[in-house]
Amino acid sequence: IEYEKAHDKVAKFINAEFEEIIFTKNASEAINLLAYSLTKELKEGDEIVITEMEHHSNIVPWQQLAKERDLVLKYIRMKDDYSLDLNDAKEKITNKTKIVSVTHMSNVLGTINPVREIGKIAHEKNALFIIDGSQSVPHISVDVKDIDCDFFAFSGHKMLGPTGIGVVYGKRELLEKMSPFLYGGDMISEVKFKESKWNGLPWKFEAGTPPIAQAIGLGSAIDYLLDIGIDNIMKYEKFLTEYALEKISGIEGVEIYGPKENRGGVISFNIRGVHSHDVSSILNREGIALRGGHMCAMPLVTEILKQGSVCRVSLYFYNTTKEIDKLVEGIKKVKEVFKV
Repeated sequence: IEYEKAHDKVAKFINAEFEEIIFTKNASEAINLLAYSLTKELKEGDEIVITEMEHHSNIVPWQQLAKERDLVLKYIRMKDDYSLDLNDAKEKITNKTKIVSVTHMSNVLGTINPVREIGKIAHEKNALFIIDGSQSVPHISVDVKDIDCDFFAFSGHKMLGPTGIGVVYGKRELLEKMSPFLYGGDMISEVKFKESKWNGLPWKFEAGTPPIAQAIGLGSAIDYLLDIGIDNIMKYEKFLTEYALEKISGIEGVEIYGPKENRGGVISFNIRGVHSHDVSSILNREGIALRGGHMCAMPLVTEILKQGSVCRVSLYFYNTTKEIDKLVEGIKKVKEVFKV
């Protein structure tokens, strides 16, 4: 019963129906489920369109399937202001395009993409529209019916839930037509020696022992977020992000990657002449947690931003301006240590 309640809580959180919520072990598996189930009917020359700012989880599955099945994978270009080029999207999405899959919010740049507009472009060409909402769901209000996406994927641990659980939302009529990704117990209604019949939604896509504890934990995280209020989280995070951008941009020799407006609370930057791993190591000793590397978005960081790696600060409603001030002092200390 509690496991079923978790489906219901997730459904209400993003304005979906109970049957449209499928639990996976993470967002990567959620996108793989869609990639394998939706590409079974694709033929040589069919197109899949994603963007230059995707996480590896929304690149590698499509990339490998494109290679295996002679499909064409295209990338929507990013503009100099770190937003997606919608004119390029209109050119890239053609009558041959079958799937368009984009991140709602970049995990490197913080860019919030205009998913409604991209979805309309996709649907005008009769393509399916998928959103990777791993970064957006914890931070901004998401209504999948209003967005009109066909599928939406995200993970539990980024929204204060446990690890080991992800979510696929899909429109019921599409899920009913799709073949399962995993086969085995629970996802069946009848098994004979020569054939099997599938269970109803959402169980058809949840083979084997389900992540019961993780799902209940995710439900509790949603209760907590709703108690605080997503609008309150959005407002406070916007305030923190603007404060942090102003403070960090005032430090000489620091380059920030990402838009100034219409963005989430992740800030990627580099200190000129210092590797991100050195920055993160020194700040770690100061009690400041940030990440250094390519952020599981190597093509964006290395090929578009032309950087070997970046430092990334991730802000949420539990952070304070005092912590940002400490970060600024920490960055200045790094500059002193490396004499840059």
